[in-house]
Amino acid sequence: MSAFARSHFSRWFARPLIPVIAALLTLSAVTGFLGLQNWRDREAVNLSLEHAGQVIDTLDRLRTIIVDLEAERHGYLLTLDPSYLKAYGVSDESVRRETEALQALVASDPLQSFRAGHLALIISEKLREIDDLVKTAARVSGQAAQAMIRGMDDIRLQIDLLQDVERFQLVGWEKRAGELERRRTRLTLAAGFIGAVLVGTAMALARLEAKRRRKATEENVQLHSDLVERDRKIRRLVDSNIIGVMIWNLEGRILEANDAFLRIVGYDREDLAVGRLHRTMLTPPEWRDLDARNIAELELIGTLAPFEKEYLRKDGSRVSVLIGGAMFEEGTNQGVGFVLDLTERKRAEEALRQSEERFRTLVQFSFDVYWETDAQHRFTRQEFAESLADAPAADSEIGKTRWEVPYLEPDAEAWRKHRETLDAHLSFRDFELARRGRDGSKRYVSVSGLPVFDKTGRFVGYRGVGRHITERKRAEEALRSAQADLAHANRVTTMGQLAASIAHEVSQPITATVTNAEAGLSWLAAQPPNLEQVRQMFDCIVSDGLRAGDVIGRIRAQVKKAPQQRVALEINAAVLEVIALTRVEAAKNGVLVRTQLAEGFPPIQADRVQLQQVILNLIINAVEAMGGMGDGVRELLISTGRNASNGVFVSVRDSGPGLDPKTMDRLFDPFFTTKSKGMGMGLAICHSIIEAHGGRMWAGANEPRGAIFQFTLPVEPDETVPSGHVDPMSAV
Repeated sequence: MSAFARSHFSRWFARPLIPVIAALLTLSAVTGFLGLQNWRDREAVNLSLEHAGQVIDTLDRLRTIIVDLEAERHGYLLTLDPSYLKAYGVSDESVRRETEALQALVASDPLQSFRAGHLALIISEKLREIDDLVKTAARVSGQAAQAMIRGMDDIRLQIDLLQDVERFQLVGWEKRAGELERRRTRLTLAAGFIGAVLVGTAMALARLEAKRRRKATEENVQLHSDLVERDRKIRRLVDSNIIGVMIWNLEGRILEANDAFLRIVGYDREDLAVGRLHRTMLTPPEWRDLDARNIAELELIGTLAPFEKEYLRKDGSRVSVLIGGAMFEEGTNQGVGFVLDLTERKRAEEALRQSEERFRTLVQFSFDVYWETDAQHRFTRQEFAESLADAPAADSEIGKTRWEVPYLEPDAEAWRKHRETLDAHLSFRDFELARRGRDGSKRYVSVSGLPVFDKTGRFVGYRGVGRHITERKRAEEALRSAQADLAHANRVTTMGQLAASIAHEVSQPITATVTNAEAGLSWLAAQPPNLEQVRQMFDCIVSDGLRAGDVIGRIRAQVKKAPQQRVALEINAAVLEVIALTRVEAAKNGVLVRTQLAEGFPPIQADRVQLQQVILNLIINAVEAMGGMGDGVRELLISTGRNASNGVFVSVRDSGPGLDPKTMDRLFDPFFTTKSKGMGMGLAICHSIIEAHGGRMWAGANEPRGAIFQFTLPVEPDETVPSGHVDPMSAV
């Protein structure tokens, strides 16, 4: 059987109604066959019954004839009346005829035929005996006639035997007929029941088949609609010219193509119509081996996975494409191909590559390291500049956090704040840390970073750059040392200008000490000595000595070179101490010093020497400016208070000649001065000190005349700059 025949047979057999109809037909055939067989058996039984009846009837007639014949013969023999002989002739002929008929009827039964033949011989012998007796009747005695009559019993016995056999067979045939009738009834009932079941099943399956056909019809209609819609979409895709679509054969000829494909390869419809477009012609020589392998794969599996290649355009230029395809169906050599122009993507990739190269170059020349971390702040990428001599081994820090890499600085508090910044996903700049170099020296790194989020806004890590600032730190340290020396020189110079004030401040407690000592001696010399007064004088001497020591200590602190130290400082106390140092200088220049100090300030974190150096410079500058005036009020007002940002401010107002508006922008520049003997470093140093403390300093005109210098300081220290890294002279 062919595959088509098997498929056709299976498809038809799969329908449930077909087997039921086949079963009905089979049942009808079997029922017909069994009915026919039953009918034939019934006919055979009927014939047998009819034959047995004929045999019995023949035997009955023969018995009757024998009886009549016996009576006739008996009457004649007893009476010798010739009238009996007439009937005798008829009976004799009837006996012979019935005997022949009996033999004919039982001829098919050997046993009965034998018995019938035997009966015929007996009857024939008896008839001859009777004929002989009839002829000699006058000479036979009555006893002989009686003997002859008794001889007829054998014939009747044979007839009875034949009848018994036939009646026995008749009973068997009647039983057989009854069995056939019952079998026919059972067959009819079974056939009717099975037929009814099959008909019911057929009707149910017919309804199911009708539903299936309706559903199949609906599905076919839907499938047709889907095919039409898909064909419309495919046609729309082809006609939309979003990508190139072509139909080709395995020999390489391009049979059909849309405008997008023709635009990609630079050909037109006329070229396509005359057969100028061929795969081999469009493919550069170096791509043809790959094409051959792809065509072999296409023939083998029917589809071709997308791959990149190049096409030769009509003008000789090349175009990069992504191509994929599939065969239409088995047994054909045609297929469809989809071609995507990769020109823009290649340009974008090249632009990206160049951008990455520029970025890499920028990083190498601008920074020492580019780094990236994941959401847990573990390094995932590090690129070090080629010029970096002491870069760590490749991938040695990948998978570690910044604080898991051994470091020397900063301290735990700085790390805590840095990690808070990272956990808050905030950007940071110039986070400085120190690590030990290969030679054991301390190496400084400044790190900056930006948080990175994906398209959904989920934090995925940081990326940033780092710079090795060891040389800068060394230069800054050298600069700080030089600036400290310069600030020290400025303080010494200023203290030299205050020599008279310093002498006055020191001589006052010394003079008081001498006076109190003389008084104490007088009280001791009294009789009796006044020890209580002596004790009071000694207390005054101690107080004056301590006051002199404080003055000398403040002067010594301003003059000596000491490392910077920030402490909790009362701003008003610091101002008053400076005013005490400058009181004599102010009086010598005729300047009235007034204060307006606010109360309730919290302590500020500052270096006392540096802060007092700022206040001292501002007061000395104001006193000197007013000292060169002619007539007029010479007044200096020093005030403190709160500013808008909850910090503190210090203001120094004078009634001197004021500031030149043309030089206001240069007041805090290094080496700028309006004094004939000035170096131009005082205000620059003051400005840098205030900025190093996180404050701001500025100058302006006072009303109605003079100048005003002000600076602000935060109550809390600036946490962004560690105390150990304050640069008091960064502006110098």
